[in-house]
Amino acid sequence: MKLNVQPLTKAAFAPYGDVISRRESEHFLINNGSTERYHDLANVELLGENTRTLINIFRASPLSYPLNIRMVERHPRGSQAFMPLDGRAYLVLVAPAGETVSPADLVAFLADGDQGVNYHTGTWHHPVLALDAVSDFLVIDRGGDGDNCDELFFEETDIWLEDPR
Repeated sequence: MKLNVQPLTKAAFAPYGDVISRRESEHFLINNGSTERYHDLANVELLGENTRTLINIFRASPLSYPLNIRMVERHPRGSQAFMPLDGRAYLVLVAPAGETVSPADLVAFLADGDQGVNYHTGTWHHPVLALDAVSDFLVIDRGGDGDNCDELFFEETDIWLEDPR
């Protein structure tokens, strides 16, 4: 099975989460007109008691493409946002939230270096997929009580994702 990669847009990604970008977003001026504020770009979700928002930096190494997709993960107790810090394109691989996922549910997007994503609570996704070089991402997610990462490994291991560029 070969996965097709499509451009990342707010409309196409809406079933899985939010696109964090100035593109397709309204803004207003603050700081006496010297700053444009692109407001409320993602819905950060924190479920359960004794939770807090974590701000992290993930450093992702590029993998070899075509990539054989063997697993996805989800965060059942909170959203998880990724914003590239190096201006490099990367791939996003997602499937709808639910108790399980099949390879046929997978959707792939190409994000440019100015677009971040915020996975809604429970959305299945592949770990971050850098393309060209080691890339840093600002990551906002949930900390606190309770396990917040489920992994699912596919029985079918012939699922391929190519570098679309």
